Amino acid sequence: MRRRITASLTALACATPLAIAAASPVQAATGHHVLVISVDGLHAADLQRYVATHPGSALAALSRRGTTYTDARGSEPSDSFPGLLALVTGGTPRSTGVYYDDSYDRKLSPPGSGCATVGTEVVFDESIDRNPDALDGGGGIDPAKLPLDPAKGCTPVYPHQFLRTNTVFEVARQAGLRTAWSDKHPAYDLVNGPSGKGVQDPYNPEINAVAGTAATEGYDDLKAAAVRNEIDGRDHTGTHSVGVPAVFGLNFQAVSVAQKDAAGGYTDGGRTPSTELADALEHTDRSIGTLLARLTARGLDRSTQVVLTAKHGQSPTDRAQLKPVDKKLLTTVVNGVTPGLVAQTTADDVALLWLTDHSKAQAAADALRAHADELNIDRVLVGKDITRRFGNPAKDSRTPDVLVLPRPGTVYAKPGATKIAEHGGFSADDTHVALLVAGPGVRRGEEVDDRVTTTQVAPTIVRFLGLDPRSLDAVRAEHTQVLPKR
Repeated sequence: MRRRITASLTALACATPLAIAAASPVQAATGHHVLVISVDGLHAADLQRYVATHPGSALAALSRRGTTYTDARGSEPSDSFPGLLALVTGGTPRSTGVYYDDSYDRKLSPPGSGCATVGTEVVFDESIDRNPDALDGGGGIDPAKLPLDPAKGCTPVYPHQFLRTNTVFEVARQAGLRTAWSDKHPAYDLVNGPSGKGVQDPYNPEINAVAGTAATEGYDDLKAAAVRNEIDGRDHTGTHSVGVPAVFGLNFQAVSVAQKDAAGGYTDGGRTPSTELADALEHTDRSIGTLLARLTARGLDRSTQVVLTAKHGQSPTDRAQLKPVDKKLLTTVVNGVTPGLVAQTTADDVALLWLTDHSKAQAAADALRAHADELNIDRVLVGKDITRRFGNPAKDSRTPDVLVLPRPGTVYAKPGATKIAEHGGFSADDTHVALLVAGPGVRRGEEVDDRVTTTQVAPTIVRFLGLDPRSLDAVRAEHTQVLPKR
């Protein structure tokens, strides 16, 4: 029987993510490992349903030997970049400076511009690959496609250089520990952190090279095989004996793809998965099972904490709520205030707008509110609402001037787009994600109902390794606490 931990936890255990971390500096724990698994798109409700309906599954077995956080919330915005950075830095965009994989920086220059102008869209997705249609990205990142930094000799800015805070991988490396990570684009160079050396064994095959849920399952198999090699003490190719990483892991993509596909998603408002989504969940569960079995076979299950979570959810889960809106209308409305006012609009089921004139932010927000019905807007954040949450756009080159939070079910997309869900927004469907921690030091079969955030994963990883959570820049800046006692 599962024992439930509720809000009656002590004040220390229930402290908010902004409570000050109190861990003391200690040496790295010999032989400890953390395996982080992000099933992109996996809601807390998805995990609960799957465990209940598949008692013989890998996820059910993991839940029986771990603690499930039933009210875990992911990043805002719930894009993959800030979603992953929450897990590996302990911070929000306020500290990391990374709002989206498609954002803007007022101090950088466009690719190929020779720094003749300042202020540019910053895109870190498949478009920066040498060949975005190739599984290896055509050889990785093409520096000619990167933004330029006038303050550093007009040199290209790689994703890891864009990040303002260090990562758990860098902290582990500094302690002499091995690291590895596998994700969906070469642009996930990001998690190397500012040093550029956080991940010793990266494996980031290009997701853009495959299409559809079935092909994505095969793509996920490549990354799962790489992690099994790492569990065996080899590099991700299986070629070289290098030792088991102290911090390693991967993301699974098939569930996210199935949630968005017109033939997939959920069949009702109760989040009953379609046949396509059910298949993606089952395939991902089997893959996770192979990782857990390999840990056990190698005798590592007693020294490895497994963190199962998601960078983001997906919205809407109820297809009846879906309302596509032409994302160009956002730019049109704001440019109606002053021609050329919009420097960059990034929109999915949220909209981030950077302006060429910050002084007109309030006027832009007012114009958007005047078109709330047409754009299906719930709230517009501007001024103090932005500054309190993220920082002052007038002082920080990365912070958006205006944020649009639409009504539930809204997806800003090109006309004719067929996707039935997206992420990026602040809604519960986007941010109420799965979080399960299992392994040594974790109570078995328990649930914690207190609100936690995925930023708390990073300091929890560092503490388990016997290191100081305050060695993470974002933990110090945002006073992020480890997860409550399990």
